[in-house]
Amino acid sequence: MNMRKKARAAGLHPDYWYAVEYDHAVRPGRTVEVRFWNRSIALYRGEDGLLAAIENRCVHRQLKLTEGSVEGCHLVCAYHGWAYNAAGQVAHIPHELFGRSMPTFKVASYPVRVRYGLIWIFPGDPAKAGERAVPDIPELEGAGRWACAPLDFTWKAHHSLIIDNVSDFTHAWLHRTYQPFVNARLTRCETEGDRVRVSYDSQIGRGAISKFFVDRRRIDTNHIELCYEYPYQWSDTGGKIKHWCFLLPLDARTTRVFFLFYFEALKIPLTPFRIPRWLMTPVLRLANRFLIAPLLRQDGFAVEAEQEAHEAHHDAPIAELNPAIGHFQRLTVRKWEEQCLTSP
Repeated sequence: MNMRKKARAAGLHPDYWYAVEYDHAVRPGRTVEVRFWNRSIALYRGEDGLLAAIENRCVHRQLKLTEGSVEGCHLVCAYHGWAYNAAGQVAHIPHELFGRSMPTFKVASYPVRVRYGLIWIFPGDPAKAGERAVPDIPELEGAGRWACAPLDFTWKAHHSLIIDNVSDFTHAWLHRTYQPFVNARLTRCETEGDRVRVSYDSQIGRGAISKFFVDRRRIDTNHIELCYEYPYQWSDTGGKIKHWCFLLPLDARTTRVFFLFYFEALKIPLTPFRIPRWLMTPVLRLANRFLIAPLLRQDGFAVEAEQEAHEAHHDAPIAELNPAIGHFQRLTVRKWEEQCLTSP
């Protein structure tokens, strides 16, 4: 099997933290279903405000627990009222036990954290959760944190297609209306452990509207650094314009993608003055709606079309020119094979 086919069949290693939902989307007393590589997980917040994530299955009749309700700090099955605590343990059964003592039934539970407005779950070995860290983004910490307005998409495409897309700047033709980058020339491409580093000389942010907000006197917009820092991806333009891309593989052909674009500053169009920090977040929300989301929807169209094309022509000869793509795919396959060897 060639590397491309292996990459398109690979999952993502579960022993990492994965963004699964926005923190504000799970209020006290609410439960939502999230998925990781065909695995259904019940994410809920107790009335005490604490988050928990457990296998989305009642051990009794196998109903999804997300069909039930949150009662106090427990997630209660809709059918017979069996209540589960944050550890996945059956904590209460409201009906007759038929002379038996309280059973010790349990489903899997998953470590949960909140950072950067996102809820993160560790779907792998819980004992390893402390060995891995949610990515550190110092610009989004503390009183002087940069403005950031996250956005997400669910695309009908394998996660490796999205990594190929976001770090491959040969597809400028797709974005010729918005021109986020033009005239890209690859200057670096190398794998360092579990990272693939890529650099391009390119003209960044040259769109008809976006060009008025970028302060080119302070920012070098002729070069961009990108990294596939498995299983995440990020970019850096001049140390002032950055982004992270967090993938959540729902299954072999569906991926939810969280994008965090953040800026040290933008300028007021046609002036030399910066947009005040207090105004940056509202400006970014407008930019998401009118510029960034439409641009990313073009990427969504492309990766979904490529998913369909791969399924129809997976045995077709490979015709790839950008060497970065091979690096991305080899890392994806290596990490998946690594977890396959260590899984029980």
